[in-house]
Amino acid sequence: MFFMSTLWTVLGIIAGIVVLLVVFWASVYNRLVRLRNWSEESFSQVDVQLQRRNDLIPNLVETVKGYSKHESETLDAVVKARQQIVNLPMDATPEQKNELSNQLTGALSRLLAVAEAYPELKANQNYLDLQRSLEETEDLIAKARQIYNSSIGQYNTGIQTFPNSLVAGLSGFTPKAYLQAPAEAKEAPKVSF
Repeated sequence: MFFMSTLWTVLGIIAGIVVLLVVFWASVYNRLVRLRNWSEESFSQVDVQLQRRNDLIPNLVETVKGYSKHESETLDAVVKARQQIVNLPMDATPEQKNELSNQLTGALSRLLAVAEAYPELKANQNYLDLQRSLEETEDLIAKARQIYNSSIGQYNTGIQTFPNSLVAGLSGFTPKAYLQAPAEAKEAPKVSF
């Protein structure tokens, strides 16, 4: 009789431990899924802003084209960079999208610099509205990238800290890469008076 009650007690303790481990595993797993989903959602916001910029570019190019007939090389670079983004496959990684986005940002910067040489273009209300919209969109892209990188930081921390790393490793969670600024953006601008 004593042996049976002891056996039931040990089995109860083991069952309690198993239940606690299952609850722990499920709560950690669910937290990691939430972090992963937040990182994916935050990149979709970057995507939305990139699409907004892509939608503005044809109007901007057409407006500038009317004033600067001999700047076709710069205009072609913008159109080509935009087209590369439009042609990205649906399963393109955030890093691939970011790289092409950085190329487009550089081409747009050159286009806006070219526009500075045309006073009548700078006075055109349509151009000014497009330029303002593009600048707002660039700000929104920068903010969306910051949010994405923040979500990636939380996700990566979540899967790399103990004991979460045990659940993450066995459940297939892998670290994600941050979006990086292009190398030329890290260089200090040269200013001369």
